[in-house]
Amino acid sequence: MLQSRALVIALILLLSTTLPEVQSKSIFERDRRDLLAIPEVIASYFYEAVNKVSPKVGQFLLDTVQSPSVIAARQRFVKEAAKVSIMFEQLIEKIKNLWYTKVLGY
Repeated sequence: MLQSRALVIALILLLSTTLPEVQSKSIFERDRRDLLAIPEVIASYFYEAVNKVSPKVGQFLLDTVQSPSVIAARQRFVKEAAKVSIMFEQLIEKIKNLWYTKVLGY
């Protein structure tokens, strides 16, 4: 019994130091730029992995990504994603307002 309590306390202390709540964000508190950077990061990791295996294919990917048609598509995607992100933020604000007024009665 004493060993299990010590183990639980040690586990709680370990998790509290490795996963602080201060650094975590809910989806409601995220910045739009955080969400828009995710595809860029995924593409970067993919390029780095392919480039390590085959530099020739990595160079082809780099040339393809820098082509005008792909750049135009990426710009369009970012523009539309920004619009959706703004609409999502407005929806969250409306839900919060509804929650505070109707459910909590503030």
